[in-house]
Amino acid sequence: MTRKIPGSPAIKSAGATAANDFPRPYTTVDVVIFTVLNDALQVLLVQRPSDATDPFPGHWALPGGFVNVSLDDSLLACARRKLLEKTGVASPYLEQLGSWGGASRDPRGWSATHAYFALIPAQDLALAKGANAADVAWFKVDEVLRAPELAFDHGEILQAAVERLRSKVEYTSLPAFLLPEPFTLPQLQRTYEVVLGRPVDKSGFRTRMLAADFLEEVGHIESESNRPPMGYRLKDRSAPVIFPRTFSPRQGS
Repeated sequence: MTRKIPGSPAIKSAGATAANDFPRPYTTVDVVIFTVLNDALQVLLVQRPSDATDPFPGHWALPGGFVNVSLDDSLLACARRKLLEKTGVASPYLEQLGSWGGASRDPRGWSATHAYFALIPAQDLALAKGANAADVAWFKVDEVLRAPELAFDHGEILQAAVERLRSKVEYTSLPAFLLPEPFTLPQLQRTYEVVLGRPVDKSGFRTRMLAADFLEEVGHIESESNRPPMGYRLKDRSAPVIFPRTFSPRQGS
């Protein structure tokens, strides 16, 4: 017997033999992986094989894939697994971005993807293209957004991720997750400026960073300066801190 919600038609597909036997969408997880490299905000993309029978052969795409119900006990677990496969990084900053779904985003059928974005330092990071990718590489975000030719709706997902990141950077400590530790305050300020795409007023930057109490000193760092700068690392890598106000542009810029 098919159970029925009062006032609604029974959910039953053609040929179904049980109430829960109905067509299901493809379910995937995609990860927008950001870093700062060569003084630019960059995103990790994978190239789909050109000789594959899957959609968008040869196109660049966000790393991701289907949820594996035998390995992933949650969407977050799937995102962490995909991130580890592509970068070898097990525990970076990872945040859920949103969900995209529809009958036309994947020519194979109705599909839904759950997108995350990650922040990792690129230095000394060994990328892995995986079995289902022809190549993997970092791309400057602004260049990708100016000429979006990504597979599926990944250009739209990337745009949303960039907007989310730049909005949150205005009032949080997120850029610190993009730096290898230890780092200096001038390096942190430059990372803020790269992500925001504009200069930041230097006069209050140091005061704000130290007052937020999310950094700890690790000793002076070797440099060519006569006064070696102090090095810092994050006290807590599980979440960013929130500042009471947004950043102001650098005076005179």
